[in-house]
Amino acid sequence: MLLDAMEIRELTDEELVEELTRAKDEIARLRYRAAFEELENPSLLRTLRREIARLKTVQVERARSEENQVG
Repeated sequence: MLLDAMEIRELTDEELVEELTRAKDEIARLRYRAAFEELENPSLLRTLRREIARLKTVQVERARSEENQVG
């Protein structure tokens, strides 16, 4: 399940971690398959990398906003 930026921002912190883990597992699985056979959709690797970047970006934004509220 690929998420867009708005859907990612609506996730809770726990859901963010779960989605990040899922995306990393999926990309590892696809890389393994790509080593032995040609992928049907090689652009899916790129899409997953971008989704991981979006998830990490939201995590960093939330961490920084929490730091600003505390400090």
